[in-house]
Amino acid sequence: MDQKQNDENTANADAAPTVQQRLKLVSRRLARRLLAGASTRAGALKTGARARLHGRPLPVKLALVSLWSLAAGLMAILAWLLILIPFTPGIDDLEQVSRSRPTVILDAGGRPLGTFEKGLQERVRLSQVSPHVVEALISTEDHRFYQHHGVDFKRVAGALWASLKGDPQGGSTITQQLARNMFPQEIGRARSVSRKMKELITAIKIENTYSKTQILEAYLNTVPFLYNAYGIEMAARTYFGKPAARLDVLESATLVGMLKGTHYYNPVANSKRSLARRNVVLGQMRKHGAFDDKRYAQLVKRPLRLRFARLPDRSGKDDHFTHHVRKWLLDWADENDYNLQLDGLVVRTTLDPELQAAAERAVRRQADILQAIADVEWANPNLPRSTATATYTAIRPNIDPFSYYWISNARVLDAFVRESGAYRSAVEEGEAPAAALKRLKADRGFMNELKSAKSRLEAGFVALDPASGEVKAWVGSRDFERDQYDHVAQAARQPGSTFKPFVYGAALERGIPPDQAYRDVVREFKGDDGSTWRPTDMDGNSGRSMPMRDGLVFSKNTITAQVSQEVGIGPIVRLAQGLGVRQSRLEEVPSLALGTSPVTLLEMVSSYATIAALGEYRKPIFVRTIEDREGNVIADFGAGQPERAMSRESAEALIDMLRGVVTRGTGNGVRNRFGIRGDLAAKTGTSQNNQDGWFIMMHPHLVAGSWVGFNDNRVTIRSSYWGQGGHNAALVVGDFFRGAFDAGSLDDKATLPGWRAPAPRRYVEEEEPEEFFTDEAYEVVPEEGPEPMEVAPLPEQIVPVEPPEPLEPAEPPLQPSALPSGFPAPSGDPLPAPAPDLP
Repeated sequence: MDQKQNDENTANADAAPTVQQRLKLVSRRLARRLLAGASTRAGALKTGARARLHGRPLPVKLALVSLWSLAAGLMAILAWLLILIPFTPGIDDLEQVSRSRPTVILDAGGRPLGTFEKGLQERVRLSQVSPHVVEALISTEDHRFYQHHGVDFKRVAGALWASLKGDPQGGSTITQQLARNMFPQEIGRARSVSRKMKELITAIKIENTYSKTQILEAYLNTVPFLYNAYGIEMAARTYFGKPAARLDVLESATLVGMLKGTHYYNPVANSKRSLARRNVVLGQMRKHGAFDDKRYAQLVKRPLRLRFARLPDRSGKDDHFTHHVRKWLLDWADENDYNLQLDGLVVRTTLDPELQAAAERAVRRQADILQAIADVEWANPNLPRSTATATYTAIRPNIDPFSYYWISNARVLDAFVRESGAYRSAVEEGEAPAAALKRLKADRGFMNELKSAKSRLEAGFVALDPASGEVKAWVGSRDFERDQYDHVAQAARQPGSTFKPFVYGAALERGIPPDQAYRDVVREFKGDDGSTWRPTDMDGNSGRSMPMRDGLVFSKNTITAQVSQEVGIGPIVRLAQGLGVRQSRLEEVPSLALGTSPVTLLEMVSSYATIAALGEYRKPIFVRTIEDREGNVIADFGAGQPERAMSRESAEALIDMLRGVVTRGTGNGVRNRFGIRGDLAAKTGTSQNNQDGWFIMMHPHLVAGSWVGFNDNRVTIRSSYWGQGGHNAALVVGDFFRGAFDAGSLDDKATLPGWRAPAPRRYVEEEEPEEFFTDEAYEVVPEEGPEPMEVAPLPEQIVPVEPPEPLEPAEPPLQPSALPSGFPAPSGDPLPAPAPDLP
């Protein structure tokens, strides 16, 4: 025992225990000593008691036994109290709660993004509360409030006596109720003697720490009143539309009456019960001298007069970024022993408000356009096959979206029904599967909702600063309220050709120069398991030699496969992981080179940011600093020491190769369509059967990427043209960069490493030319993994004039003769071009 105590003393000395910790330690030692000697003392007392009782008259014996039993009971209660003291909140805890403030999340400009408030709460001083509230509270809940010291033993005795007579009553004082409100987890609300004793001890500590005024103030600021309102101020505004200082006697009695049971006496839902309870409170106020009988008789006749209105949540409207920050903060707070609802921390994030606004506009605008394209393409057997977005937005109001898809994919629709929660519930409850399927398919409302959800196109977008790794913009879906599935950090999808830079980067690291020649021919590759891999390209193969640089610029599967075979899958995987793919597992199979292993958008954009930073990896940062309530920085997550993931020379060469994607390759349409200037490098990506569209673009000061697709990859964009990342996800990224350039958030004069000034060239966007494409080259990629080839877009017919202000291009009127058969012709005159969308 002594050795154990010595160990405890040493440990506590090293930790520099506080007064509260010393008190707990002493209490535990005392408890152990009491328990250790209990049996010895019990035996000794039993022997001594027998000796004292020997020879005494029976009445004396009974009196002595009663006194000893009472003393033993009091000693047991005292010992119990000593044992419980260390397990109740201490002075430090009381101080923390009394100064509690919710943690606030701010963007990089200091504007609030959200808080960790416990409901709607606004603290007020007692002088800012109507005196009627205080009178009603003390008269009803604790009329001896100013006479006791936390526990009213006279009232407790009265409550016990009433309970024994069959009339249960509460004996808690306002201070005891405050203890429960302040420490719901430590004390709880269970009906047990242990809980009541903890409440009693805490109430005494509160009384010894704070004045009566402070106790009343704390109580009125923390008590809950339904509808997410906490404290008397929010209750007054919610139920009566006024501040607490202006509550009259009837309104005060109504709110105080709710404290006995907020749901049961809710004046909104249970007005009769609330009225009766209000009059009981008025009766208690009359009994304790707040007013006379005549005034009471007048007041009880008056009706409830509510001005109820739920107050808007001030904690900030969540989006995918703040939701991600909240989840991360909860883990951080647990590890570092902080309370996000009480400690008043200030969390400064890296989100740039202007870039975030540009990202939200781009996702909303371009996803709506792509949704119209998908709706029209799947509305009839025949495709419009236009490269102009306005063709589809003009047709969209005149068609039944996705009607042809549901007709031609009946089995898929049945599968969607069987996978629904309504179908599973019906089968679990005993309904025959066939009957449940038939019933649900006949339910028009259910089917419309199911089809709408499955055919809703989604998008994700994220932008990082390559110099620091800081997240500047983050849009996880088109609408957080409708789809909280985060397509930035949560969804893992096949990256398609956006994975190819890792293949060519590994080749550069091995010493293969960008101009190394490969033949553009289809070849078969044998796998270790004996399988054959034969990647092809959608636009066919020339059979001629092609430099490795052009294999990346034109996204040639045949060239990429040869490079990956020469380098080996292992080095490619290691490079991808070093650059930033550190969450998703990469499957080491030959088709990995064409992007068949699912990854997240955040991982891919982070990897491209590493390339833009000349091979130095920086972990994505979304929280910059955390400050305490006094403004002291307690955690700094600024750019740490970067990790070298790729040589500077290889990164510079790879950037130059990706620069060619924008100037002459599969991503060159982004410049022409949006009038984007400056030195940029990018890569497009499309997974098999158009399930996923990707586009990631690098600027010297910002790397941004987008994913476009459907949550269920059995639904895809129908045509090979709009199904390509260079024609869908590129719209989102291009729109974002145009808005960022126009707002001055990005410098169009900045250059990436290795930049060489091109010959002067000027761009214009008069109108988006309407061209027509065919899907004759479309092929379904074999299951072994090769993906469809991304071809350079059709010519955009650019006229060499500098535009005064780059806008979303308008389109020529759509003539009925240009529509494919099966589509309704617009009524009246030819459709005018839609008004351009301003950023």
